[in-house]
Amino acid sequence: MSDNTMTTNAFTLRYGDDGIAWLAIDVPGESMNTLQATFVEEVSAILDELESRKDLKGMVLFSAKPDNFVAGADVRMLDACQTAEDAQSIAESGQKLFSRIEKLPFHVVAAIHGPCLGGGLELALACHSRVASDDDKTRIGLPEVQLGLLPGSGGTQRLPRLIGVAGALDMILTGKQLRAKKAKKMGVVDDVVPQTVLLRVAEELALKGKPKRKSSWQNWAMGGNALGRSVVFDQAAKKTREKTRNNYPATDAILDVIKHGLDKGMEKGLVMEAKRFGELVMTSESAALRSLFFATTAMKKENGADAEPRKVTGVTVLGGGLMGAGIANVSATKANLAVRVKDVSNDGILNAMNYSYKLLDKKRKRRIISKAEMQKQMGRISGTTDYSGMQGNNVVVEAVFEDLKLKHQMVGEVEANLKPGTIFATNTSSLPIHQIAEGAKHPENLVGLHYFSPVDKMPLVEVIPHAGTSEETVATVVKLAKKQGKTPIVVADKAGFYVNRILAPYMNEAAMTLLAGESVEHIDNALLDFGFPVGPVTLLDEVGIDIGAKISPILLAELGERFRAPDVFDVMLNDGRKGRKSGKGFFQYNGKKKEVDKRVYDLLGVKLKSTLSSHELAIRCVLMMLNEAARCLDEGVVKSARDGDIGAVFGIGFPPFLGGPFRYMDHIGSKRLVEMLEQHEAKYGERFAPCDKLKAMAAEGLTFHG
Repeated sequence: MSDNTMTTNAFTLRYGDDGIAWLAIDVPGESMNTLQATFVEEVSAILDELESRKDLKGMVLFSAKPDNFVAGADVRMLDACQTAEDAQSIAESGQKLFSRIEKLPFHVVAAIHGPCLGGGLELALACHSRVASDDDKTRIGLPEVQLGLLPGSGGTQRLPRLIGVAGALDMILTGKQLRAKKAKKMGVVDDVVPQTVLLRVAEELALKGKPKRKSSWQNWAMGGNALGRSVVFDQAAKKTREKTRNNYPATDAILDVIKHGLDKGMEKGLVMEAKRFGELVMTSESAALRSLFFATTAMKKENGADAEPRKVTGVTVLGGGLMGAGIANVSATKANLAVRVKDVSNDGILNAMNYSYKLLDKKRKRRIISKAEMQKQMGRISGTTDYSGMQGNNVVVEAVFEDLKLKHQMVGEVEANLKPGTIFATNTSSLPIHQIAEGAKHPENLVGLHYFSPVDKMPLVEVIPHAGTSEETVATVVKLAKKQGKTPIVVADKAGFYVNRILAPYMNEAAMTLLAGESVEHIDNALLDFGFPVGPVTLLDEVGIDIGAKISPILLAELGERFRAPDVFDVMLNDGRKGRKSGKGFFQYNGKKKEVDKRVYDLLGVKLKSTLSSHELAIRCVLMMLNEAARCLDEGVVKSARDGDIGAVFGIGFPPFLGGPFRYMDHIGSKRLVEMLEQHEAKYGERFAPCDKLKAMAAEGLTFHG
């Protein structure tokens, strides 16, 4: 390298002796590179310099961070926007800079290692070629839709022209992140190489002339041919609306902007992209989704307690059933820990091993992992019917049946057989943690760790300390949950904890509308339209009617009459209807097919007579959940409205575009919410009576989020 160097706050430009310029990105004071509005002047100055050079053959754009390229634009700058025009101007600034990069006369190559997302990928798309490392950290995508936005710096225009309309729509409408090999297969990157040679390969490519890209026949058919393009857009719109039910304005905007750019040309496409970006920033949906993003980002830095966590040396899982198998899987494959599964029978152990094998084999078949990696991950899981081979593990996660006597037995056995200081985390969904801790020699080591099924997919974990749990124990299991890929929230040791407590009244109300004559389809569709991922009747069948029947009396005994379940559970169970697992519940199952079992109406004495609109039905069920969520915050079951929002969105799929129950209550307004509850109380009964917390807030016009 020559001494000819230009340095700004976040960028360093150097020149090599072979005619190659090297532009490094390194945002000071941040672990991840993000693009910020303040960089406009810096990048403009660098581009002025580059445009003045006549001796360059090429340039390599790379990150000086060890494990990321550019993780996207800094979302915080959008909160400062007062109008759609403010946000539009941010997009326009990015577009202008990236267009200048694209117009540089020499070959510009992006060398990508680690996350290359959002604005980071838009920057890479403005380069003429892209080379990515084959490292598992490398992820490539445009996830703006997950924040209720669209790519605003040319992504909606460059990606379809690079890889064709079908692939671009799939990436932009879902926000999916690609591994490097998949990105190469789709044509997003030109080469995938080991990280050790990434910069050398990028340099060699930059020394060659700019590529002349030819669209394949498929890209022409799906991008240039009007009829082919129309079919692709129609299919994408139909598929998207089935999923979003028109609750996410960003998806319609994405379809419009991409189509406009292909019909009218790139310049007009960019104008519309910036305009629609600005409009989306101002929507309540984007504000809610961004609030969830900030909340989860903040939670990643917290350890849930006033103590430093211990290092987890390995995990023992008691019970090889569905939950135990899932916990073993995430501990071995995500947290990379040694896992010992203990079950009373070898069948239980085989079940747990087979569960992980199937999940890993699916990844291997899709070439996400190699056979060697699969064997390495499976090698972390072993099993036993006694307490052998687990002395090195300092956390036990118990996932046996919901039986207090059995759980007491497990606590006693662990304290007798494993080393002092071993943490005992119980995956109970209904039994109070302090009751499980009764009789324990070291109650300070005992904590609730409530996972949701299926464990490998559901992102939330409730961490439930009892009065005697040590802060160190809490911090340690919070850290473990994060390593397992989960978002943990610390909740109080009260009946139902948080998620099941707010879910139960919602489910009960759905059952009451059924008994009043609303059909299963109407109930489920009403809540799907509201924004839930599954309807309440389907959810009850999936979780298991027997599970609902077991939790209900506990909540009724501890929390009172508003938790009294309608006479549905017992009638269904007496007819052998446990839900999907028994082949019949409210639905009848035949393999993957299911249909409403009409015999259920006679069984429950229901005469179908729909009286509620979709919106009325959804609000009736959701109001019960909102009222209970407010009570949970008032009683300290959740520590903050933020935690309550995260718990509901990640635990039961509360509509993300509403931001969670507390943000949704703020949107409605406490005064209006109390009025709605009182109207429902007059119509349907005392269970709708607004809680004291909401009435006090309504009187003073307060909100949950400042």
